Amino acid sequence: MVRDMSSHSLAGLSVAISGGARGIGREIAVAFVDAGARVAIGDIAADAAQATATELGNGVVAYPLDVTDPDGFAHFLDQAEAALGPLDVLVNNAGIMPIGPFLAESDNVTDRVLDIDVRGVLTGTKLAGQRFHERGAGHVVNIASIMGTLASPNAASYCAAKFAIVGFGQALRQEWRGTGVHITTICPGFVRTELISGMKANKAMEKLAMVDPDAVAAAVLAAIESGRSRQVFVPKSAAAIVKGSNTLPNDVRDTLFRLAGGNSVTETMDLEARAAYQSRVDGAVS
Repeated sequence: MVRDMSSHSLAGLSVAISGGARGIGREIAVAFVDAGARVAIGDIAADAAQATATELGNGVVAYPLDVTDPDGFAHFLDQAEAALGPLDVLVNNAGIMPIGPFLAESDNVTDRVLDIDVRGVLTGTKLAGQRFHERGAGHVVNIASIMGTLASPNAASYCAAKFAIVGFGQALRQEWRGTGVHITTICPGFVRTELISGMKANKAMEKLAMVDPDAVAAAVLAAIESGRSRQVFVPKSAAAIVKGSNTLPNDVRDTLFRLAGGNSVTETMDLEARAAYQSRVDGAVS
């Protein structure tokens, strides 16, 4: 049975989340459970995913998911639907964020950023989108970044990936218009999770672009409740930064970004504090 998503109610919806074991994905799962939705968590860290599902209770299920494996992604969606019923929402959240000079980045890490942060999102969107279009209803939410609209040094591969996801969402927003299927691109600022461990921001950047993961989760739920395709910045002040910056000449924009402390977030890091996460990135764990 296909639920009428125009009612904007989250209770009873079936939701699948990639990278849902920790960080932003976990907070999204928590928010959906609290709203009365049924949730399937997928994560390459299968034990962590199961631990999160057990902790959340309320019928939350968890399955191993490597978003770089299309057949595995399809199997995850099959498992989710077998447990929850036909899916109403897919949240593509899995991703990695290596930080450092591009010329020093290993080819393996560059490949993994593109495989996980771009191809994984496109794969999930296509697989879920096919199901949704057959039913005439559904919503895909892709977690991008403010760094997909406003680039930062020492994060070139990550910016490239997130710029791709922003453009992808803008294209499908037009392509899917009138089908009953929606796509939302969420562009958070710097989210206080393991992804930004060791990274530092000055007071201005902290106020304008730093955000907690539960705020991102709230934006995801609001997007589903809206019943329409959209692009959302979290916090809202990030949208003003991007809009204002994009009207300026490149050299002026770069100078203002540097003066505001944007560069320092990715140029000045506590390498020891980031070591654990960097080890996971190098090991290709999403």
